Amino acid sequence: MTTAHRFRAAVHDRDLVALKALFTEDIRLYSPVRFTPFEGRPAVLGLFGVLLRTFEDFRYVGEHSGTCETGTDGTPSASAALVFRTVVDGRQIHGVDLLHFDEDARIKEIAVMVRPQSAVRALGEAVLAGLVADGLAPAPAPAPAER
Repeated sequence: MTTAHRFRAAVHDRDLVALKALFTEDIRLYSPVRFTPFEGRPAVLGLFGVLLRTFEDFRYVGEHSGTCETGTDGTPSASAALVFRTVVDGRQIHGVDLLHFDEDARIKEIAVMVRPQSAVRALGEAVLAGLVADGLAPAPAPAPAER
């Protein structure tokens, strides 16, 4: 079974232990709602804990494999694109998880792309709330009071 198939199964089963075994220590995850990547296994696993609670009816609906340059250093690596569908706060989301593998077939980088923009906003709000609830991100500053 390929790493991509094991990743799909771990996400489907909501199995963070299995995901941990698939990730390199220095994994990076590029999110559609954050400019800087989540870096390191603890941060990425924390994010997956939130995502697995947030997504409703998550399912992978396609897979493509080949090679792709990484965002980290631009070197070509074996990769897989996993197409998914899910719902967040009643909004349908279409997305792609682009997985980059190291020489040992562990996941060293994930880039996530989602559409439409309204779903990106809903996803960002839901994930931030989950990260704050889990103590993985500070609470956002309150909006200034209107006059």
